[in-house]
Amino acid sequence: MGKRVIALGFFDGVHVGHAELIKKAKERAESIGARPAVLTFDRHPDSLVSGAAVELISSPEDRAELIRRYFGVEDIISLRFDEGMMKMPWDEFVEWLVRDLGAAGFVAGHDFKFGWKGGGDPEKLKSKCAGMGLCCDIIPRVELDGITVSSTYIRSLLKKGDMETAARFLGHPHTLTDTVRFGYRLGSKLGTPTINMRFEEGVLVPAFGVYAANVTIEGESLRRRAVTNVGVRPTVSGEGTVSVESYILDYDGNLYGRRVRLEFMRFMRPERRFENVDALKEQILRDREDTRRYFGI
Repeated sequence: MGKRVIALGFFDGVHVGHAELIKKAKERAESIGARPAVLTFDRHPDSLVSGAAVELISSPEDRAELIRRYFGVEDIISLRFDEGMMKMPWDEFVEWLVRDLGAAGFVAGHDFKFGWKGGGDPEKLKSKCAGMGLCCDIIPRVELDGITVSSTYIRSLLKKGDMETAARFLGHPHTLTDTVRFGYRLGSKLGTPTINMRFEEGVLVPAFGVYAANVTIEGESLRRRAVTNVGVRPTVSGEGTVSVESYILDYDGNLYGRRVRLEFMRFMRPERRFENVDALKEQILRDREDTRRYFGI
């Protein structure tokens, strides 16, 4: 199995604060001849502890992909957070990671709480590691513009559609990855064929509206540009189901069943109902030109 230096946390969104933990884990691992690893959970611990669902910035898949793509860390440990994990005392959790997962050191944030009823904290972790001969690094608070970087704050930005500020705090654009699905095919009839995607259950849906977006198709290195609509399609549908539809600029091809990564770059306008389909088509064409101007293409 080999030795690991494990960055501890949940890493929702993989923001610039998380980046400091991951970079330190890589640095420390190299210094002791171990490999860096990131530990996360299949669901947010607070959702079980408090009984209230926590909306996630990223799906587990996107979380892992961001860690690999931006930091080159392949060793991602995703643990099931169940009642047994929740009730494990903090010191037993550390001992288990050392015994079963080969932990030779840890990196945690200044506010990291873990173990039954949050009994573990950074000071206890450092003391425990010292007693076991393990390295331990605690990363101080990370701030931007005088604001502490946190997943909670980033969620508030996404709910407002402020993708540009969110990207500064994330350190990358907000990302959605999904398999392209069959949709209503209205876009094809309007001359603007779209790909249809959806957010996983439990993942935060950003503000309804139209976005300028980047699109990367699985198996292709070329990054494309798109007009993306997030919402319930009020002009043509009364279902109320949230859909994510993207018209990829200057692209003609069948993507059904392909994996696509979508990066939200800028909120262009709110979603709204139009009088008829012709009015909707006119607005789609305006959205297309506005997106071209945004990307300078």
